[in-house]
Amino acid sequence: MQFLYDILVNTAEKLLPVSGIFSEKMKLSVEGRKKTFSHLEEQVSASDKTIWFHTASLGEYEQAVPVIEAVRERFPKHKIVVSFFSPSGYEIKKNSALADVVVYLPIDTRKNAKKFLELVHPEWALFVKYEFWPNFLRELSRQKIPTVLVSGAFRKDQSFFKSYGGWMRKSLNTFRHFFVQNEHSKELLNSIGFENVSVSGDTRFDRVSDQLSQNNELDFAEEFKNNELCVVAGSTWPEDEALLVDYFNSAPEKVKFMIAPHTLKPEKIRSLREKLEVSTVLFSEKEGKNLEEYRVMIVDTIGLLTKLYNYADIAYVGGAAGNTGLHNILEPATFGVPVIIGKNFSKFPEAIKLQQLAGLFSVADKEELSAILGKLAKDENFRKSTGMICGHYVNSNTGATGIIINYLETASVENGNRTKRS
Repeated sequence: MQFLYDILVNTAEKLLPVSGIFSEKMKLSVEGRKKTFSHLEEQVSASDKTIWFHTASLGEYEQAVPVIEAVRERFPKHKIVVSFFSPSGYEIKKNSALADVVVYLPIDTRKNAKKFLELVHPEWALFVKYEFWPNFLRELSRQKIPTVLVSGAFRKDQSFFKSYGGWMRKSLNTFRHFFVQNEHSKELLNSIGFENVSVSGDTRFDRVSDQLSQNNELDFAEEFKNNELCVVAGSTWPEDEALLVDYFNSAPEKVKFMIAPHTLKPEKIRSLREKLEVSTVLFSEKEGKNLEEYRVMIVDTIGLLTKLYNYADIAYVGGAAGNTGLHNILEPATFGVPVIIGKNFSKFPEAIKLQQLAGLFSVADKEELSAILGKLAKDENFRKSTGMICGHYVNSNTGATGIIINYLETASVENGNRTKRS
């Protein structure tokens, strides 16, 4: 199996430049990976102490943030190296001040894994959620680099838990410890012989909870809302917008909407705007306009969504109306507002739990969306009580970061102070 895998990944590496011709996203990935080793050679010296975080994309990076911040505080003389697999994470966070070095993870060949780890020479490697690259894990094991999984999430349908998954199960032996989100993940790992597992919870709760202590004021949002009821729709895809537009067009005059689409291509924004029959303004066109006069604002920029939720009375989170994957429901939930999503969320345990608690509502069509939005808009007590459920859910699930950091500190001491706090 290892032989076949190596053939596949080596072939994939050779074919990737061709894929860049047909996809802008793949082109970014190909060009970015060409620079990984030169960036590491320039920014990491042989004498540097390093700690390496690997995240698949932007969502996993957000899970890593509270741990990275804590590591920076506890191990201040170590350089933080962050790698991404996806352009959607790397391109947004490549200049993040939180890390010392940000790179694409090379394709998982034996040669790349060996060279990458020789250049980074991390004293700890932390993988976030579910990135399992056999050759990197094999090389980490060979070089005896302690490796942990942060906010792990396992499902029964993964190959590790199938009769044919022996080869992939071996790659899990690299992990010194698994910090998983829930008991189900722990039970699955226990069922295949792994006992080095702790249910720490999801570090995203720490991440979003910390947002409440930040300055979340946005002057333009304050002016636009003008003390009216406001629905914030975040990270929406066309499938979400197809559900939302009719309600936007027919809602009572005292209800306002801010929508932050996931894709900001001009033609997509133009198409959305053309479907809206009520007064609409773009964020990019707001200067010099009386924003309180508009019913809908399309926020055609990145980096503001988390703060926009501070102005929400009701939140709609995109991704689950189609099959692209539900975006982060905890960001609005931490502000204590009820959350509405689409119907496809079976792989998102936090959404399932919050629905069970009656703080989140799933809708399958325009009619269901209109009904729940109408009820939340009209019934203030219902709206506030469901919002309180969301806020309490986030607050009661914080603490994962502290568990992980305590482990790293204790294990570092036990390993002869290899990552001794300075």
